[in-house]
Order: sequence, then C-alpha cells, then structure tokens
Amino acid sequence: MLVNNTIGKVMKSSRFTIILVAVLLTLLGVLAYLQYAWLGQISDGERERLQRNLQMDTQRFAEEFNREIQNAYFNFLVDGKVFSEKNWSEFNERYDFWREKATYPELIKEFYFVETESGAILRFNKENRLFESANWTENLNKLKPKLSQDESLRPIAEEVPALLMPVREMTEKLDRILVRKPQTENVVGQRSQIPTKIGTLIIELDELVFKNQIFPDLVKKYFSANDSANYRLAVVNRENQTIYQTENLTATDANAKLFEISPDNLMFFANREIINSIEQGRNKTMVFSKMESQKLEQTTINDSNTRFEMTVTTNDKPRVRVVEGKLLDESAVWTLNVQHTAGSLEQFITNTRRKNLGISFGILSLLGISIVLILLSAQRARAFAQKQIDFVSSVSHEFRTPLAVIYSAGENLADGVAKEETQVWRYGDLIKGEGRKLSKMVEQILDFAGANSGKKKYDFRSLDVKEIIENALLECESLLKDFTVETEIEENLPPIIADQNALGQAFQNLIINSIKYSNETKFIKISAKNGNGKMQISVEDKGIGIEKSDLKHIFEPFFRAKLVVDEQIHGNGLGLSLVKETVEAHNGKISAESEIGKGSKFTIILTT
Repeated sequence: MLVNNTIGKVMKSSRFTIILVAVLLTLLGVLAYLQYAWLGQISDGERERLQRNLQMDTQRFAEEFNREIQNAYFNFLVDGKVFSEKNWSEFNERYDFWREKATYPELIKEFYFVETESGAILRFNKENRLFESANWTENLNKLKPKLSQDESLRPIAEEVPALLMPVREMTEKLDRILVRKPQTENVVGQRSQIPTKIGTLIIELDELVFKNQIFPDLVKKYFSANDSANYRLAVVNRENQTIYQTENLTATDANAKLFEISPDNLMFFANREIINSIEQGRNKTMVFSKMESQKLEQTTINDSNTRFEMTVTTNDKPRVRVVEGKLLDESAVWTLNVQHTAGSLEQFITNTRRKNLGISFGILSLLGISIVLILLSAQRARAFAQKQIDFVSSVSHEFRTPLAVIYSAGENLADGVAKEETQVWRYGDLIKGEGRKLSKMVEQILDFAGANSGKKKYDFRSLDVKEIIENALLECESLLKDFTVETEIEENLPPIIADQNALGQAFQNLIINSIKYSNETKFIKISAKNGNGKMQISVEDKGIGIEKSDLKHIFEPFFRAKLVVDEQIHGNGLGLSLVKETVEAHNGKISAESEIGKGSKFTIILTT
C-alpha cells in the first residue's frame, strides 16, 4: 500500500513538472519574440543617434578646419595703401597677432604680393619684416592663370595650396564688405562702386601642417569620444585624389566640405588690439569679431556679376568693408569622408544587433536547455527512485523466503519435532544453505554500494584463467546438479592480471544467472580462448533469453526485464551491474547476445 501511494505521488509530481516546464518554455518563447522586437526598435534608434552624432562630429570637424582657413584669410585683409606706400607696420602687426593667437601659426608658409600692372612679385621676409623682390617659383607659376582673373578670382588655390585675395586701395567714404550670396535670397538692390585692384596677396599654406598636425588633431578631438578606431577618415580633392587618410575607404557614412571660405559662418579673431591700434580714427575694420547682425544689399555691376554688400555690426558700431563679389566662394575644394570600420554604419548596427540577438537568444537558449535538463534529470531521478522501490520490494521478497525457511526449521528443531540424527542433519543443512543465500545477497548489496562509492579495493595479481573458472563452477556445484556443464578452455592460456575474488564472483554471477533463467534445457557452456593479446571468456546457456529492447539496459542497476518480472523469477537486478563494474575495473569489456526462447551468451574480454 505504501509503495502504491509513493508511485501515485511520483506520477502526480511528474505531470505537474511537465506542465510547469511547458509553461516556462512558452514564456521563454514569448520573451525571445519580445527581445527580437525590442532590439529591432533599439537598433533603429541607435542608428539614428549614431548617424546624427557622426554627421555632427564630421560637420564640426569641417567647421573648425575651415575656421582656421578663414582666420588666415581675413586676418590679412589689408588696405592697398600698405603696398602702394610700402608701410609694412600694419601688416607686421597682423603677422605678429597671427603668430600669437593662431592655433597653427606654421600653417602659413610664405606671403607673396603680385602687382597687377607690372606683374612684379614681392616676398615677405619674416626676418627683416618687409616685402622684397622675388622670383617666380614653380608653385607661383601654377597660379599665374588665376591671377589674371579679376571678377572671377576665387580665394582658394587648391593645387599649391594657397589663399588668393585681391588688394584694393580703399577710399575714406567706402566702408562696406561686398560678398556673394545665393541668387534666391530676397534682397534690396542698389549700386556700389568697386575700388581699383592694385595687386593680389598670395598666402602659401604648408600642406605638411594639414597632414601632420591639423587633421590628426581634429580626428583626435572629434572622433576620440566615438572611439576613432571605429572610423576611417579620408580627405579628397575635387578629382577624388587623397589628401589625407587614416585608412582606405570603400564607402561613405558622412561627409562635409573642407577648405572653403563661406560668409554663412564667419567666426574670426576678436582682435580688439589691432582694431584700436591700426584703425584708430578710421571707419574701416580689417579684422572682425563675431558677427552680431548682418544686412545684405544687392548690387549689379556690368550686368554680369551679382554681388551683395554685407554690413557687419559689432558693439552697435558699423564696421564694414568691400570684398570681391566671388571672393567668398561657397564651393569647397576638399571633402571629408568618414566610414565606419565595419564597412558602413548600417553594417555596424546590423552586426551589433545580431551580436545582441545572439547573446540574448543564447541566454534564453541556455535557460531553455537548463529547464529541459532539469526535467530530464527529474525524470531520471524518478526512474531511479522507481528502480530503488522495485529493488527494495524484490530484496524484501528475496530475504523473506530464506528467513521463513530458517525460522521454520529452527522452530522445528527447538520444538523437538526433529529428533532423529538424519532429520537434524537435514534441517541443519537447510539452515546452512538458506543462510548462505542470505550472505550472498548481503555481500552483493555491499559490493554494489562499494563499487558505486568508488571505495572498493582490488588485489590485482597474475592469475590462471582456467583456475578461476573451475573455482567458480565449484562454488556453484550445488546449484548445477541437474545441469549439463560443458567447458571449452584452450590449453596453455597466458596469465591475466586480476583480482581473484572479484573476477571469480563475476563468473559465479553469470553462472547463477544462466541457472536462474534456464528453461527445460538445462545447459551451460563456458569457454575461454586467447587471440591478439585478448582473453575472451564466454558463459552460454539455452534459457528463456532476453528481448532485444531489454539488451541495452540489462547492465543497469536494478533493471529487470519485463519477461523476468512476468515469470516471477526472483532477483534484485544487481548481478549483471556488478559484473560490468568488475570487468571495467579490470580494463575489460562485457557484451551480451540473446534470442527469446533460445538462450543467452555473455562474453568478457580481458587484456592479457
């Protein structure tokens, strides 16, 4: 009754466990779907954020670079009288200011002034601090075609590189800046007269400063927060030739224009000292502070070029000056391209999402596998518990029979039922035999416990196989009275290293199994032969046999075949398990062959 109640509780617990596991696996599936959807939303948001930040950093990179160029350009806008009167003090003050305030004072390599009428060229001597006569260099010869263009002169000469600015002799009345703006802007038109151009100031820039100082510093400044190792940068000219690069680019995630002088974002030196010292008492301003207000007025000159006058106001005082119509050209000569090292920002987001999905699904998979493993472990534990219950039941039955015989025989002897010497001897022999059975069962259980605890010790020695087999048969002699025993043992078998008691007990278990599961044909054959360094020992019978579905389980502890249970053959399911433990402890193998109704054959293979 107690066993049935236990089995009922186990089955009820099993159903509950299966339902719980199914619910948990379903929840994991729902979590996996939600995780996939959420990571997709996060990826979209992250893509927009990274793209926005990348474009912003790229634009800031370009703005700071362009500001350096603009500072170099507008700091040296001087009145033509400086060159016509050869009064270099104003230019020197601007040069000193540049050297003191500029972030990269080495950016300007040389100053040249080319007179419009004579074509004479002057070079600024930095030591003597004046302009001297000079010769046309290879770089200057590249600029000659540009210098002849008056109305369409552009401020940037990419091929040198250099800054080109026309120098005009201003009048006291003229106090404006003339800049070029897009034609689409709504402005009010008026006419203005352009002063006479007396020459062109050439500011030759050092390309090595771009490559070795400015670009590396800007990369570190604007891309270090994003980990600059994740981005490749390249600066190319209009012909797509590389000016500077960190790595080769195959695509572009963000770009910005470099090397331009645009009137849209003029942020210049706050050179109040020069304003006070150079322009004291004059209305013209050569170096600008931040523009606080702008007034644009359109003027048409010669009906071919549209210009705009920009009135710059600082500290509520108008400070303006005329500049050529196409001088402030908004078209850049270089382009900054940025690409993510993953191939593209989109690919980086995709890879990151896949990685996050892989990690998330990996964790969920581990949880799912853990749940399944727990279920399998629980089922295995239940199966093992069931085997233990069956073992206790069978062992109890096995113990009950000999104990009942011993009790009955002892009671008869005590009550004087058996008085004759022959009867006493028979009862004594019966008690001895049943006691031996009990002792063997106890030893078998203890052997199993010792083998599973790993504490069982073996006494390995060089032994004769034939002797071990004969001793095993001798121990089972009383059980083999009605059996035909056939032995086939080769002569001169080599010795084996084994524990005599353990291996002999294994042979006895196989012989007793053949006896227990025999049918009308009471036959046992024991054979031993050697070949290729392997000793092969077989125990064969012609008993009831074993079903194929049970063959793979017969060496498991507590396992008893369904046919055996149905036939009500007593046993505890430990015999073959102990045989396997013993054989494996001798570095051997055991196998079984069987056919229902025809018998079984167990083969042990040991190394000689």
